[in-house]
Amino acid sequence: AAGAAAMIRGRLRGGAGAGAGYQAWPGYVDALSSLLMLITFVLLAFVLAQGFLSAALASRDQALAQLRREVAALSASLALERQSRAEALAALGTAEGRAVRAEEEAAALAAAVAGLRADLARLNAALGQAEAARSAGEREIVALRERLTAALAARIEELQAYRSDFFGRLRQVLGDRPEIRVVGDRFVLQSEVLFPPGSAEPTPAGERQVRELARVLLDIAARIPPDVPWVLRIDGHADRTPIRTPRFASNWELSAARAIAVAQRLIEAGLPPERIAAAAFGEYQPIDPGDSPEARARNRRIELRLTDR
Repeated sequence: AAGAAAMIRGRLRGGAGAGAGYQAWPGYVDALSSLLMLITFVLLAFVLAQGFLSAALASRDQALAQLRREVAALSASLALERQSRAEALAALGTAEGRAVRAEEEAAALAAAVAGLRADLARLNAALGQAEAARSAGEREIVALRERLTAALAARIEELQAYRSDFFGRLRQVLGDRPEIRVVGDRFVLQSEVLFPPGSAEPTPAGERQVRELARVLLDIAARIPPDVPWVLRIDGHADRTPIRTPRFASNWELSAARAIAVAQRLIEAGLPPERIAAAAFGEYQPIDPGDSPEARARNRRIELRLTDR
């Protein structure tokens, strides 16, 4: 700076002597030199200050960046801590909720158990009453069964008396004939007494026999009390000789037709239909297991049974 000021002063002095012989004012030159030195110093100081300031700013920016990184790390740590705390609180709240729900469920279960016990007590009471009623009912049933058995036995004895009377009267009417006999509780007539061979149409003699049966039955039925449940069952039987005619395809059909024919004649003679039953057994209920003509004749039969319904 001092060199530059001296150079300026030399040029000013030389120029003045060469042109007009003018000699400039030395104070002006000194002032200008001082000013230039001052400006140079100021610029230098500014440059130095700018350098120091830039370095300080750079250092500050680095420190600020480091501080920001630390703040970010602290913020992340704080966020994690908050999240952990929130999760812990949530877990604690869930556990407490489960303890509360468990207590509520236990209380509800206890109430349900108490209700079930009350229901069980009522059920036991009702069961006891039902058991007592059942015992009383069983006693009544036993008593009723005994009375019914006694009444039935009395009716059976009464019916047996009428049956004996019926068989005795039939024996008197039909006479003592080998083809008409009493077997147990049945009055047995050989089929030839009523029907021709292989037919279900009674012969004239058979018609008279059926009318005699009807007369005896009507006389006895008039003396049987109305509350006695009697019925005359007419059973048709055949022998084991096969039959196959345009009308009867089997012995079963023949025995059924003969039983029905006797039942119809009795009803026509005045017996109530509700007191008559017709049944057919074909050749499957023989009374003689032999295969002789006599055995087959005994198996071809009409049985009358005065029985209860």
